[in-house]
Amino acid sequence: MDRTPRWLGALVGGVYFFLHLPLLILVVFSFNASKFSVEWTGFTLDWYRLLLERPDILAGLRVSLIVGLFATAISTVLGTLLALALARYRFRGRRALESLLYVPLVTPEIVVGISLLILFAGFKVALGIPTIVIAHVAFSISFVTIVVLARLAGMDEHLEEAAMILGADEWTTFFRVTLPQLLPGVLSGALLAFTLSFDDYVITSFVAGSGSSTLPVVVYGMVRRNIEPTVNAISTVVLVFTSLLIYLADRLGRERALR
Repeated sequence: MDRTPRWLGALVGGVYFFLHLPLLILVVFSFNASKFSVEWTGFTLDWYRLLLERPDILAGLRVSLIVGLFATAISTVLGTLLALALARYRFRGRRALESLLYVPLVTPEIVVGISLLILFAGFKVALGIPTIVIAHVAFSISFVTIVVLARLAGMDEHLEEAAMILGADEWTTFFRVTLPQLLPGVLSGALLAFTLSFDDYVITSFVAGSGSSTLPVVVYGMVRRNIEPTVNAISTVVLVFTSLLIYLADRLGRERALR
């Protein structure tokens, strides 16, 4: 088996270091005692403590969690059902519908945000948490469906057929046979959907109303006014949190690939 050349490994490592260097600097300066992020003056945890004293940050976090949980639950259920329909049934327009799944993935977020804003304005829907949830569900369903479809492609349909031959009805077969096999893919898609919802700024900024700003919108507003050390702290917290979710989703994906 050929070994990877050292120069190639060094090149890849250098590229990854260059890409993540700004994030590393952000994390380091979140512990800087100076109020100005230009030079290191000492280690402190004060900026993390001050986060708990910022009502705007806490309110944004609450909205982000509410939106993320509702959007994840809805998009996971709908995405899973859509994946089952595409994988198990043959109907007119199936290929076109499957192709449309990739449209939200390649469409610029600013286009999606503007189109959703026009839609809500046309139906005279007041902007707020419900409109943010609808917007997040709209772009999360595709991700969930694609992840679950990948899991369905590796499942053995004969197990479902055997269960029905032995007397199980469709609902029993689904909950006792299909869903347990599908669960790693469903959880992986749900974690991915929550991560996308929690981190989204562009689309949310178009459909958020007064008093319904999510955490990324609040942080962006703080940066526009003044780059204060608490921005580094809250950005580090969000970075660690979303990285953990992505890691868990990846582990679930690897586990289902090995089964």
